[in-house]
Amino acid sequence: MEQRFSILKKDKSTRARTGILRLKHGDVKTPFYMPVATKGAVKTLLPQEVEAIGYEIILSNTYHLIEKPGLEEIAHFGGINNYMGWKKPILTDSGGYQVFSLHKHVHIEESGVTFRSLIDGKKINATPEKVIEWQDIIGSDIAMVIDVCTPYGIKRESAEKALKITEIWAKRSIEFWSNSYREGRMLFGIVQGNFFKDLRIQATENLINLNFPGYAVGGLSVGEPKELMFEISDLVAQRLPEEKPRYFMGLGDPPSILTAIAQGYDMFDSALATRIARGGSFFTKFGPRNIRNTQLKKSSEKLDPDCTCLACENFTAGYIRHLYLSEETLALRLLTYHNLFFLYNLIEDARSAIERGIYSQFLSNFLNQYSENRFKKV
Repeated sequence: MEQRFSILKKDKSTRARTGILRLKHGDVKTPFYMPVATKGAVKTLLPQEVEAIGYEIILSNTYHLIEKPGLEEIAHFGGINNYMGWKKPILTDSGGYQVFSLHKHVHIEESGVTFRSLIDGKKINATPEKVIEWQDIIGSDIAMVIDVCTPYGIKRESAEKALKITEIWAKRSIEFWSNSYREGRMLFGIVQGNFFKDLRIQATENLINLNFPGYAVGGLSVGEPKELMFEISDLVAQRLPEEKPRYFMGLGDPPSILTAIAQGYDMFDSALATRIARGGSFFTKFGPRNIRNTQLKKSSEKLDPDCTCLACENFTAGYIRHLYLSEETLALRLLTYHNLFFLYNLIEDARSAIERGIYSQFLSNFLNQYSENRFKKV
């Protein structure tokens, strides 16, 4: 199997590392965060704006794309890159999470999962092989296996049943993937097991034996206490092969990303940055703020004092507040651009700290000044 991931530098006091992923549509430096383009667009921004920030890879969702516009239309344009005007790599989530979270009537068995389209009611059968075929048509650089997503707080019996099916699907996925060569593309297995430590260890070991090109940890950041989330993610990270990329799915808040980097994770995604922007919230080095805050009325300050993004360099917080309260679309664009710029540069700083061997100090300094609750008053 062709090597697509190389580790460039390891931190001295944590498991943080920098590396490079070599993919069909270009190389990507790790660690990295992927802006979410669920339906083929990062909400409110042009692909060229996302690229201008510095992003080398984004994420789209297989489930939403097969629903609308549909695989036939994407194939007509030669794949998702041509369709949406993004020239760099794309990771596609298998859509398993959306199937289980959006649909009331889902039939799961070892052969696959069956559900009805929310668009036209048509029955859809998602087998492990079909999900990979769908991602082949979409043309993503990194494809994800389908898995059974389980919520926080379920009973062990349910977690065991879900994991058994997930493991059967993983085996079928890697066998199907291995039967044909896909130049410059990768398939990731997903570690499940809910919040039962022995099940997570079992899931990790079984996936390692299947020798996936990369590994993701799923089923975390789903409402559980953060201490438990990081306990499970650390348990998994310690056991995953060092020479393979590690993807922490659905993690998007700044302190959590930096903490997971220290555990040895390389890849992250979340709709958080763009979603909270549409609700008026924006990242700062001191913690999140909301543009509706009365303290920002007539403010001539930047959104974040040290930020050099397009929004901060050209507009005051007071003006952006006016735009937001006036329901001007420009406010959503500026806040989204700022949040994605903030995360990109935060991870660039993290990468620099790893290269200099001071990541532990960098992380400590950031966590000491960052507060989720500092600016809650509106």
